[in-house]
Amino acid sequence: MDIIVAIDLIDGKCVRLIQGDFKRKKIYNEDPLDVALLLENYGISRLHLVDLDGAKKGKVVHWKILEKIAKSTHLTIDFGGGIHSDEDIRTVFESGGHMATVGSIAVQKPFVLKKWIDAYGGDKILLGVDVKNNKIAINGWTKFSDFPFLDFLQEKSNHGVKKIFCTDISKDGILSGPSFLLYKKIIEKFPNIEFIASGGISNMNDVYQLFNLGCSGIIVGKAVYEKKISLYDLKNWKKINNHNN
Repeated sequence: MDIIVAIDLIDGKCVRLIQGDFKRKKIYNEDPLDVALLLENYGISRLHLVDLDGAKKGKVVHWKILEKIAKSTHLTIDFGGGIHSDEDIRTVFESGGHMATVGSIAVQKPFVLKKWIDAYGGDKILLGVDVKNNKIAINGWTKFSDFPFLDFLQEKSNHGVKKIFCTDISKDGILSGPSFLLYKKIIEKFPNIEFIASGGISNMNDVYQLFNLGCSGIIVGKAVYEKKISLYDLKNWKKINNHNN
């Protein structure tokens, strides 16, 4: 199971929001590169870089930060937030992103996502499905779609999506524990998709449970920044897990 740490960007700074609310943000570091280097130093190999300004604006904003981190580290980076055009996704890959994280475009313009999968391959696209009360959130969690999310996942799987992560917005940023039942349902229904859990992860016990559930990866954010989960414990868990495998 991949341990993926999130860096959320607003005004070029490393922040976290509470339940996707831009008015409820906390700045954790002025320089995202410092955070990325620290993560790499602790053996983290995957980074989930989220351009919250881009998500709100509808186009990629912080590609220079992606470029700087990609050039300065060996992290495997998925970058999302505001990828709405061919130019946006090209910018992400040209700036060093290994995967493009897409969400809103998959709901609003599914033919565009299909075109990108055909052009870049399913392994280069990470589909993010953000859910609240069984509704899919779009545009930086400011709007909601009526498309039932399991039907949505089935359609995207049919179109060649291979990797997805799902965030239960009601759990995000409040350290209340992940949506285990929701994730179990998704994993059982889509066994061939690489499923990544996101939102609510608050301690190492959550990590163990998500591993036992069959997640191929987890995205952790606030728990690391608030020191509820230490980078040392994540590094140690990865070492033990790799040894057992």
